[in-house]
Amino acid sequence: MSVQKREKRQHVDRKEGLAMNMTQIMALIIFLVVMALIMTEKIDRTVAAIGGAMLMVLFKVIPSDKVVGYIDFNTIGVLIGMMLFVGVIKNSGLFEYLAIFTAKKAKGDAWKILISFAVITAVLSGLLDNVTTVLLIGPMTLIITQILQLNPIPFLITEILASNIGGTATLIGDPPNIMIGSAAGLGFNDFIMNVAPAAFVVLIVTVAILYFVYCKKLCVEEQFKKEVMELDEKKAIKDKALLIKSLVGMALVLIGFITHDQLGVSSAIVALSGAALMLLIGKQDVEEVICHIEWPTIIFFAGLFVLVGGLEEVGLIHALANSLISITAGKPVMMMILLLWLSAIVSSFLDNIPFVATLIPLILTMGQQGVDITPLWWAVSLGACFGGNGTLIGASANVVLANIGKKNGHPIGFGQYMKVGFPLMILSVVISTIYLLIRFA
Repeated sequence: MSVQKREKRQHVDRKEGLAMNMTQIMALIIFLVVMALIMTEKIDRTVAAIGGAMLMVLFKVIPSDKVVGYIDFNTIGVLIGMMLFVGVIKNSGLFEYLAIFTAKKAKGDAWKILISFAVITAVLSGLLDNVTTVLLIGPMTLIITQILQLNPIPFLITEILASNIGGTATLIGDPPNIMIGSAAGLGFNDFIMNVAPAAFVVLIVTVAILYFVYCKKLCVEEQFKKEVMELDEKKAIKDKALLIKSLVGMALVLIGFITHDQLGVSSAIVALSGAALMLLIGKQDVEEVICHIEWPTIIFFAGLFVLVGGLEEVGLIHALANSLISITAGKPVMMMILLLWLSAIVSSFLDNIPFVATLIPLILTMGQQGVDITPLWWAVSLGACFGGNGTLIGASANVVLANIGKKNGHPIGFGQYMKVGFPLMILSVVISTIYLLIRFA
């Protein structure tokens, strides 16, 4: 090659390198601005995510023909399926029945009701999803506490904590787990075996500590206890036939999630099949049920996947993976603990969904470089889900339940919640650290 041609080639290489650097800078700026907007809530998070995704395309960070490829349709499918499923079964009155039945079994004792509602919230958060669960449990909590003449805020705070803890235990309980399961090819049973034990311990410890925090504040006069005992839970059942169908449908969906790996179908197929079954046999107004799909959430996820895809497209995720491997000297245990605490702290102040969306391709890249990434998935799951308990903006369920309280005249202050939630979050991560070290070190 002549000197002139060599110099021309070097000039072209420098231009291409500069162009790539400029593209990386543009991708990073777009990503950070969108994250800032989501965190500060200056504009709606759905608008921020979809706007950022479009900027990634307009500034040619992502070629337009690759956009759809970055959207995780398994995650989208699980969310839509479960939203439709719950949209049908909630019309049976099942959740109202559970609330009244529980309050009566506790004989109006406020502390027993608080524990019972926490357990119900945790269990339903694992079987349905935590956002849907708090949408159903929150209003019933307000009704029961109003009858008992109690401040509902201790109940609402406890339910926020329980929803995130319960959601941690299963594949479908919390959106970050749905995303992790889809990206890593992990099934329902994998989450039950690897994160549910830690969630169970954290729930017990959390309830025990809340006893000392709230017990003396939960005193109920006998006359109000009698009012609760006079409630008829059977009247809460709006449609007995639908209730029976709902219980059968829930059992079938649960079996489907447990066995979907063996059946060779994705978790999205299970969720959408369950939704289709309930729409078919539930005989409910289909248009009304479809209105229960939280389309802003679905669009938010789609935009977020494209936004993070931009970072992956320009090689920033690969660079971050190399940096993390370098910081931890390539030791899986150190990476696991670092990701656990990083996920928890960041997820306390930034909605855990976008943060996990950023970490997923990072971990996949490390896997391609020979790192054993199996423990890293569980570290991120525990850190992001438990980290959501740190502040009121840490997880979607927190915001939803806080809004329910605010609309009914019982606002939960950011600092008021953080005094309880953040120390308990730190404790849950300490427990998770011990658990992961015992299991994977």
